[in-house]
Amino acid sequence: MRKQETSFSLLEQFLPRGAYEQIAPFFQSHTVHLTLTHERKSVLGDYRHPVPDAPYHRISINANLNPYSFLITLLHELAHMYTFVHFEHKAPPHGKEWKTQFRHILIPFMGKRFFPGDVEKALHAYLHNPAASTCTDAQLYKSLYRYDEHKPGFKLVDDIGLNQYFETEDGQVYQKLEKLRTRTRCQNLMSGKVYFFQGIVEVKAIKKKYTVDV
Repeated sequence: MRKQETSFSLLEQFLPRGAYEQIAPFFQSHTVHLTLTHERKSVLGDYRHPVPDAPYHRISINANLNPYSFLITLLHELAHMYTFVHFEHKAPPHGKEWKTQFRHILIPFMGKRFFPGDVEKALHAYLHNPAASTCTDAQLYKSLYRYDEHKPGFKLVDDIGLNQYFETEDGQVYQKLEKLRTRTRCQNLMSGKVYFFQGIVEVKAIKKKYTVDV
């Protein structure tokens, strides 16, 4: 995948207003090569530790992220860097050592209006036990999703009304039947089969009614 090495001064345009001044010192104290890349569906960012052929820290971030997701992802990867600096290969990727570093790095950005109120509220809850990805925390993911740029008609399953219809990426059409505690029960209108969706799956809302032939 094509990547572009980024001048740190260009970071300002990807971050919330005023956040660059707090980010810059991280790159002054360590040699970091930062690259921006196109959207990767499986990861938002990536950290690679120094090796003999590349004796510097390497961080890549998806360039299509909204400013709040970009900042959280960058801090996530910087926490990996500091975990490696302190523990090298002795700490698991997202173990207690990384969680401690992530909290230590993120907390100074809280309460300073870098994040909208709904995102900051979700971050407070997320920090109790930060996970490998913000996508694994439904409330944080949904709060950040509100600030993404979306194609017309695209929503999260949780934002589709009951008994309404939606289309998935593979062209299948479903009707939303019931919201459960962690998932949503939906019916495929071609097969009549029932499937359970996570609420943070992005789908395309459909207004036209379909009939089920079973």
